Amino acid sequence: MPDSPDTTRSALEEKLQPFPMPRPDSMGPPPQYRWLRRSCPLARVATPFGAPAWYVTRYDDVRNLLADDRFIRPTINDWPLDTGDASRGPGLVTMMELDGPRHTALRQALAEPFSVRAVRRCRPTLRATADRLLKQFTATGPPGDLVSGFFEPFPLLAMCELVGIPYDDRAFFLPPADAALGALVTLPEGREAAPQLRSYMTTLLDHHRSAPGDGILTSLVRACDRGAVDEESVVAFGLSMLVAGYRTTTMFLANAALTLLTELDRYAWLLRNRAMLPAAVEELLRFLPVQNGVVVLQARQDVTVHGRTVRTGEAVLPVLAAANRDERVFPEADRLVLDRPDNPHLAFGRGPHNCIGAHLARTQMSVALEALLDRLPRLRLTGQPPAWENHSPIRSPLTLPVTW
Repeated sequence: MPDSPDTTRSALEEKLQPFPMPRPDSMGPPPQYRWLRRSCPLARVATPFGAPAWYVTRYDDVRNLLADDRFIRPTINDWPLDTGDASRGPGLVTMMELDGPRHTALRQALAEPFSVRAVRRCRPTLRATADRLLKQFTATGPPGDLVSGFFEPFPLLAMCELVGIPYDDRAFFLPPADAALGALVTLPEGREAAPQLRSYMTTLLDHHRSAPGDGILTSLVRACDRGAVDEESVVAFGLSMLVAGYRTTTMFLANAALTLLTELDRYAWLLRNRAMLPAAVEELLRFLPVQNGVVVLQARQDVTVHGRTVRTGEAVLPVLAAANRDERVFPEADRLVLDRPDNPHLAFGRGPHNCIGAHLARTQMSVALEALLDRLPRLRLTGQPPAWENHSPIRSPLTLPVTW
């Protein structure tokens, strides 16, 4: 008699697969993606810190899970529960973990500052920032490191100015924010960082009350004081900006530049076809495997997926980077097609928790690439290999030595 779909958990535990990782010194994607999509679309894997989770790789499954209200997004303090880490403390609640009316109210309060119209107004300032940074970058070279000289400061400056976070505080908030963002690898450090980040954000909100500015935090503090949103929701927004408001853009830009410059005809093609830059940005968002298993969902109830039961409390990782390489949806999915006409990628998620900063991120990528094409048309790699951090499933070059 064949096994039932709901196989005993002990048998499933024996079939835990290693967490898919990119090859050393590369951004990826992990080589297992294709096999998993074809043969094991719902795989039981061991996360980097040992806890089991369901790993989902097909486009349709990932797309559906992202909007499935039978799942919540746990904080790094709420999942996993069996790591032996007794130091729980206050959780790190960002916008991604907010739910229900509080989440709806916060997104309504943020709809205008993150709208297409508002981001379009920011574009000249973003371009001026990019030009200033590239002028400084080229003044001391060639060669130069494009990551530290441009891709690190550009999105961070943009986020700080828009939100109202002091750029001069970056040495204080970036290390704990990076630990929280990389919690799949740095879970204990991420949990330890939560109180520090919360304390910094609540202090910053008090400052915006006493000395209002032009940033989003000041407008949210005012909305909070008139009862439109609650204080914890404003803190959650601020924590979202600290943890993910700039780092993923830095990683996308660094991976995009490496991808374009590794085959010089790609960069040259963009120089000749500047009108195709919006389509190229969308294709880079699809193609670059930054979102490799970093979205964590937790089942509110037993849910059947592909004949297997995901039980209440278990974690599911809908892998955006794997879904964006699904051959069923994207012809020549493993090839970069800069003028791809139809591109329903999932880089910014889907459903009520889709990335509220998607318009801003797209614009930052477009402006950064435009500035590079304008100011450095002969940009190329030096031949010195980039530096990598190989322990994380999400990667971009830590250095990118270039000449021009």
